[in-house]
Amino acid sequence: MEQSDIIVRVATSDDVVFAKTITDEMAESAKARGTGIAKRTPEYVSQKMLEGKAVIALTKKNEWVGFCYIEAWGHEKFVANSGLIVSPNFRNSGVAKRIKKVIFDLSRKIYPEAKIFGLTTGLAVMKINSELGYKPVTYAELTDDEKFWEGCKSCVNYPILVSKGRKNCLCTAMLYDPKDHPQPKETVKDFNKKSKLYERFMRLKQKRLFRYLASKKGEKTNGVETATQKAAPNVKSFFSFFSNL
Repeated sequence: MEQSDIIVRVATSDDVVFAKTITDEMAESAKARGTGIAKRTPEYVSQKMLEGKAVIALTKKNEWVGFCYIEAWGHEKFVANSGLIVSPNFRNSGVAKRIKKVIFDLSRKIYPEAKIFGLTTGLAVMKINSELGYKPVTYAELTDDEKFWEGCKSCVNYPILVSKGRKNCLCTAMLYDPKDHPQPKETVKDFNKKSKLYERFMRLKQKRLFRYLASKKGEKTNGVETATQKAAPNVKSFFSFFSNL
């Protein structure tokens, strides 16, 4: 389908009918990739639409194509563009890039002073972010809002985040600071130059974190199972996924 046949716009109350389809696809996509994702309910997604803090992509025939929403943290000092999802029928079409651009511009409009950040396990999303002026950062540069990090609890990788003292996980953090940011052409150049390095680093980080998590298997504290022990059954599936990257 031509890009001209897909409309990307701010979601409205008329789009609430797609909420369940969107959350179902979020869950299925995460399951298929074997990666974690903070779960969201249709009610939560609907609320974002009603607040004017979401972007949706539809065909001219009103077929759902993609979605993303805004979350504000730390007294609106930080903003995350979360839940980016594209229908399987429209992936690799370039629509994800369009959605990211519209949600980025919407975030800048609603929260002009906020730092915009994201967590991702994919180089494709890193590339799109770099084209908007994001740069890779450490977790320490993200919001310290406990509610944000609580949202990670529904992610299958949460035990890894906890085991590393919330300083590291499988996701790569990226940040756009409206008061101090490089130009997109600079971040794109840097990403293209270091993309292979990023890929190797992400693989190495994944291996080391999984090795660390696996080493915790069987540990107990005062006879009580630790979070990492409870997560141990998932380790094998994690390794299976990343070995096929």
